[in-house]
Amino acid sequence: MWRWYQLQLKTRPLLTQSISTAILFGTGDVMAQQGVEKVGIKKHNYARTGRMALYGGAIFGPAATTWYSILQRTINLRTHNLTIAARVLADQTIFASTNLLVFLSSMAVMEGSDPKAKLQSSYLEALKKNWMVWPWVQGVNFKLVPLEHRVLVVNFVSLGWNCYLSYLNSQGGDRIKGKEV
Repeated sequence: MWRWYQLQLKTRPLLTQSISTAILFGTGDVMAQQGVEKVGIKKHNYARTGRMALYGGAIFGPAATTWYSILQRTINLRTHNLTIAARVLADQTIFASTNLLVFLSSMAVMEGSDPKAKLQSSYLEALKKNWMVWPWVQGVNFKLVPLEHRVLVVNFVSLGWNCYLSYLNSQGGDRIKGKEV
């Protein structure tokens, strides 16, 4: 299976990353609904899972694959550690902040709700949480993982992160911070 996946990464990198990202984003939502919210199979919101998978496959997978290639090509400093630090800084200031904005906005649009309200209630809280987790993950990812496997590493760590994002998106930022809306 691993050899087949490696071959797919070499021959169809964008498609392979997009499909695996869609699956793992959907899985993160299932984890949120079943493991965190404990809604049960009968009350599982399959449309919500579909929206997460769609976002992962159509937006995040292609964007992250392209982004990591850009970072690899354009940020190469004097030392390996400076290069890693600069890539993490760029990733967290440009990509992560933009991705959260796009995620929350697109979820609101797909749900038929107000993107501005969603961003006001959830964006800053999600960004703060992002900065508690992802700089460390990306530091290790950029230092130790080959370019073609970076999205896969992010996707596996994202099982927990997407569970959080799905919950945040469905509940709103105020509820996550401990305030009922």
